[in-house]
Amino acid sequence: MSARRGHRARPGADDPADQVGGDQVARGAAASSAAPPVPTVIRKVWDAPTRLFHWAIVMLVFTSWLTQYEGWMGWHFYSGYALLTLLLFRISWGFLGSDTARFGRFLRGPRHALDHLRRLARREPDTETGHNPAGGWMVVVLMALLAFQVGTGLCANDQADTYGPFADALGQGLSDRLTDLHALGFTLIEIAVALHVLAIAVYGLVKRHNLVRPMITGHKRLPPEVPAPRLVSPWRAAALFAAAALLVAFVIGRYGST
Repeated sequence: MSARRGHRARPGADDPADQVGGDQVARGAAASSAAPPVPTVIRKVWDAPTRLFHWAIVMLVFTSWLTQYEGWMGWHFYSGYALLTLLLFRISWGFLGSDTARFGRFLRGPRHALDHLRRLARREPDTETGHNPAGGWMVVVLMALLAFQVGTGLCANDQADTYGPFADALGQGLSDRLTDLHALGFTLIEIAVALHVLAIAVYGLVKRHNLVRPMITGHKRLPPEVPAPRLVSPWRAAALFAAAALLVAFVIGRYGST
């Protein structure tokens, strides 16, 4: 009988020691290639007047829908007057307010907005102290739609016993056409709000940017090299809001019909 020739084990994947060593090397390589966490600091980026405006608009848009749906037209008009007051305040605050509220700081050219949207799928640190280039244009669109809605509402009628304060001055025919536009305007607002909420969700899920919390607390985590914005005294906001309220009350009382 011939003796069996011994079989030499081939080094490689069948060797448990080699497997353990390979796993450790792989884990080390992955750890070394992973990007280190980006350091951040907490900065105050939104002043109280801007945040109050934002959430007051949310409540008033809902109130306007509810009062129209329930037929509470007296309260519907009050909601519209409040919206008009807030819009006039926000326009003035966009020129005289804090850095992150000023149109000149967050409104950039369409090319910047498109470039920003092209990077939407990239997960990268949030370096914006205020609105990003796309969000800034969304603010303008929403404000324009709200202004259109309030303006047509002041001239609309329900072809029964409810007339806006300027409906009589314009005549029934023009008032009826503006009433149709008023209904269309709210549909456009619903679409814009849905897109706004969707964008916030996408930023949260894809880019891990929480856009809601800063609008509640006023604070945001940013890289240390990003400077804090200049925030204006809230007393200036109070004066501008009072001026807007007095202007609305004067115009409606002096030139409107009730």
